[in-house]
Amino acid sequence: MEPYELIRSRRKTLALEITPDGRLLVRAPLRCSQARIGAFVEAHAAWIEKHLALQRERAAHRPPAPTAAEIEALKARARAELPGKIAYWSGQTGLAPTGFKVTSARKRYGSCSAKNSLCFSCFLMLCPEEAVDLVVVHELCHIEEKNHGPRFYALLARYLPDWRERKKLLTMNGIS
Repeated sequence: MEPYELIRSRRKTLALEITPDGRLLVRAPLRCSQARIGAFVEAHAAWIEKHLALQRERAAHRPPAPTAAEIEALKARARAELPGKIAYWSGQTGLAPTGFKVTSARKRYGSCSAKNSLCFSCFLMLCPEEAVDLVVVHELCHIEEKNHGPRFYALLARYLPDWRERKKLLTMNGIS
């Protein structure tokens, strides 16, 4: 049986998670017996093996983590380039943000707050320009439509009819 890290919490079900660094986490309810947890892990041995192999393969092809200096350079580039794109697309859409900031977020390229302030990951600068424009327009559209419903995508398609092709450029660069 694969070694695992057990995390107990007030949850009601058992769950498995493979971390990006290839560790197996088992999440379990507080009162779940060790025997039940062991049986659960054994019952999912094939799934665990398959996904550990996939994660190891991804890790082998993943570029090294950027240094602090590289992240600061990406942030500086984003602070220099994104305001112009935001201004251009705000003019095209008639949607203006209340603010803008750059972070080093790794889970998403952009977000729009409830107060219509936009936030972008510096890692967006590693993407092609068409993909950067997509993220800017996507977040601007959230000023009018706060969710990802049909009206949101109709609004996005009004300004970027090729948004699906542009989105493929994002997923090829790591964050989706």
